[in-house]
Amino acid sequence: MPTYQVRVDAVREEAQGVLSLRLVSADAAAPLPCADSGAHVDLLLGDDLRRSYSLYRPSNDGAYHLAVQLEEAGRGGSRFVHERLKKGDLLAISSPKNHFELRPDHGAVATVLVAGGIGITPIYAMLQTLREQRKRVRLLYCARSERRAAFVSALRELRDERTQIDFLFEDVSGRPDLASWLAQFEPDAHYYCCGPAGMIDAFEAACGQLGCRHCFVERFAAGNAAPAPVAAQSYEVELAASGRTLTVPAGTALLDVLLAHGVDIAYSCREGACGSCETRVLAGDIDHRDCLLSNDEKAAADTMFVCVSGCRSGKLVLDL
Repeated sequence: MPTYQVRVDAVREEAQGVLSLRLVSADAAAPLPCADSGAHVDLLLGDDLRRSYSLYRPSNDGAYHLAVQLEEAGRGGSRFVHERLKKGDLLAISSPKNHFELRPDHGAVATVLVAGGIGITPIYAMLQTLREQRKRVRLLYCARSERRAAFVSALRELRDERTQIDFLFEDVSGRPDLASWLAQFEPDAHYYCCGPAGMIDAFEAACGQLGCRHCFVERFAAGNAAPAPVAAQSYEVELAASGRTLTVPAGTALLDVLLAHGVDIAYSCREGACGSCETRVLAGDIDHRDCLLSNDEKAAADTMFVCVSGCRSGKLVLDL
């Protein structure tokens, strides 16, 4: 998997518990790949610690801008960033991936953005792109309190006749009533949401009730309703590049079998939510269990996330 060496060019506190990083190529002669709004990159933090973080602005300046919230009960990635990374440090990152890109709006009246907490990172990037395109945008930004909400001052400065931004801080106004807020928009608008699982569940339910036809979300994790990432029956996986065929026993995740046989594959969340382990599929009846692919993308049967997805029957052939 391709990786890039970057240098931490700046570290800044954006809110209580939130740091932003500006990453630039460690080699001035090797620019970083372009990353559009909605993209994320994996930070390779050592000792098999690999974590995905969204960019809060497109890479128009040749740098990657990330925001990382400290998760006290997390798996160590955010703590590493907050406690150990400093300006001038070198680290490896993945190429950017994007499963939350802005879709063509085909002349929709407006784009509606909803962010919860650190979910503002990809949403903020989308807002900047839409403003550059002179689109009409409405943003609802929810956070526990203003002191824990990143980019509030910068967002307030972006308000104009085309860009309306509502802030809802729970310590002042209580939890948002998404259904009521979303009801003011046309069903043909494009709707995007990133935030905690509860917010996204409420967003999807409200969009369904209101008949909204173009709704897109990005989750930090698969959520409590995610099915188990293992198959009830064993199956075979052919690795096209090497010609090897591996057996995935019943009750075993495909990713674990690949790793046990020395296959070099990136992964992070193990919940089908980050996209790090996306793998091209050449043949097979895929059992999709991620929360990233749309129904059309699943029907195309040409890609899968091997941390949670597997095979319904027969044999999978992977481009590995």
